Order: sequence, then C-alpha cells, then structure tokens
Amino acid sequence: MKETIPVRQGEELNEQKLEQFIGERLGIDGDLLISQFPSGHSNLTYLLTKGDWEAVLRRPPLGPVAAKAHDMERESNFLNKLHPVFPLAPKPYLFSKDESIIGSPFFIMERRRGVVLDTELPEDMLVTEELGKRISTKMVETLAALHAVDYKEAGLEEMTRPEGFLERQVYGWIKRYEKAKTDEVEGVEQLTNWLKNNLPQSGEAAVIHYDYKLNNMMFDHELEEIVGIFDWEMSTVGDPLADLGCAMGYWTQEDDPDFLKYGMGKPSLTVNKGFFTRQEFIEAYAAKSGRDVSDMPFYLTFAYFKLAVICQQIYYRYKKGQTNDSRFERMGEFVKGLITFASYQSQERV
Repeated sequence: MKETIPVRQGEELNEQKLEQFIGERLGIDGDLLISQFPSGHSNLTYLLTKGDWEAVLRRPPLGPVAAKAHDMERESNFLNKLHPVFPLAPKPYLFSKDESIIGSPFFIMERRRGVVLDTELPEDMLVTEELGKRISTKMVETLAALHAVDYKEAGLEEMTRPEGFLERQVYGWIKRYEKAKTDEVEGVEQLTNWLKNNLPQSGEAAVIHYDYKLNNMMFDHELEEIVGIFDWEMSTVGDPLADLGCAMGYWTQEDDPDFLKYGMGKPSLTVNKGFFTRQEFIEAYAAKSGRDVSDMPFYLTFAYFKLAVICQQIYYRYKKGQTNDSRFERMGEFVKGLITFASYQSQERV
C-alpha cells in the first residue's frame, strides 16, 4: 500500500495560496506538491513537498464539526509543549487560523519516516510470534513512558483540566452520541445509565494520547523501535487508565467476534499469534507503570462506547452527505456491534 494517494475529490487544498503562505512564513521556495495520507477517519492529513523539504498538514474534516472538536490550534500548542519532553510526538512548525488559505484553520508539522502498521506487514516481512511480542511490548512500554511524563514541568497543566476528567468524559461522550444519532440502536440507554452509575475513582493524572492504537504508531524499518506517534487531537492530561482502555478498545485479538475483527475491513495485525491479548497488554502495562488496573472492566466498557460514538459521528457526516468517503457506509452496523460489545464488558463488573 502506498504511503500517500492523490488528494480525494472534494478534499483539495488551494495550492497557490498555500504555496505562497509557506514561502512567506517558513522561507521555503519551490513548487508545492500535495498528496494525501489515506488512513484516518477524522482530521484530514496531507503531505507537502517543496524540493527536498517535506512536512505534514492537518486540517479539520469537511462540513460542520462539534464544538471544541478538531481544534487545530490546541493540538498544535499541545505538541509544541510535549515534543521537547516526549520526542515521539512530532514537532509542529506553525499554526494558522486564516481560513482564506485553505478554507479552515490548519497546522503544519514535521514529517517522520518509518513504517506505519495496520492490517499487514511490509511485503518483505513475515508475521512471527517473536515479532508480535516485540511490537506489543514496545507499545506497552511507550504508553507507560508517555504516562510518566511530568505534565506540570512540560507546561501542560495550564491548558488542561485533570480534575473531574473521567466524569466529564462519560457525560460528554453520552451527549455527543445524542447529537449524532441517526438509526435507533438497541441497548444504548441501559449502557449509558450503567456508565453514569459505575464511575470509578481516578488515580493520579497523566499525559494521555487518547487515540493510542497500532496505526497511529510509526516504527523504524526493522520494526525494532517506535519512532513517532501521530493523531494527538484528543490528547490531554487525564486518567491514564482511560487511555489504556481506549487503546484496548482498538486492540483486537484472535478470539474476538467477527464484527470486531472485520468491522472496518481487514483485521488488524494484532489478531495474529504472538501479539498480546488485551489482558496480557493490561497486565504488562500494570507491571511497567505500577498502576492498579482492577477497575479496567469499567474503562473497557467506556472505551467501546466511546469508539461507538466516534464511529457514529463519522456515520452521521456520511448520512448527511458531508463526506464522500465510501469507507464510512458500513459504520452504522459497526456502531450497533460496538454498543452490544460494550454492554457485554459492563457485565464483567456487575
């Protein structure tokens, strides 16, 4: 699979204005070439090339977006503070709120080179149990390292609200679901009531990515080390177990139901032998971080609900004709499956 594709119809950028802007703000001369990164279901991400210079541009999705969502300025500022103390976060170059350039706010950041994994390995590599264990271990270690960052020293305390994080998240995601409703989904009301009534006490706050998954990681070409982490739009300072739960919501395993493994197409690499199960990942994280993970059934339940809401928001945009991306047509059935699976996780705690 190619790393980039020609820009999708309807998602083009104004090349002339953007080329002039880059020349004036960054002093980079030459003709601008633009291609698009095909992965991702939320913000749009483009590769910018001028001669030997390369960078990545991120902008919000097309159409109306939820209040405070897809905040390019916040993501850029967050990375600007985090990058010096956690170099796996890419360095932002600049942010612009001038919508006359490409039609929305945007920011430009450094490009990293390496391998992004999702459903398959590069052609010259085979899936082995050793490789699965190594990738799993690196992801556990990196998540624990992120959660060990001193957010106060990094200056992130002033732009976040750690107190009451989990309660705000639960009620906020329930509200987001209500705003994005399309088809009726059985079991949603019972699930949301359970979440409200079973909130655990959060431990010490930490920097969280909140979209931590395999295809947001970049590995070196030997798949030995993680060299970059992307898509920081949901990052904040909050409950690290919510971050772990979110990561596990994306982490499929061999014995998962088919809808979870195949709901978005090909199954993730993590279903192969050697990759950790969710339980093994959680136990390895507990050993590495020293955190108590006994409340993980709640966090897993919330993670699947949160993932259902994200998919529902995407499906809502598709149903309203705000995006032409054909990948989103099957989101409705996937949402129903996620609500059922989240309800199953909640029964582990009852």
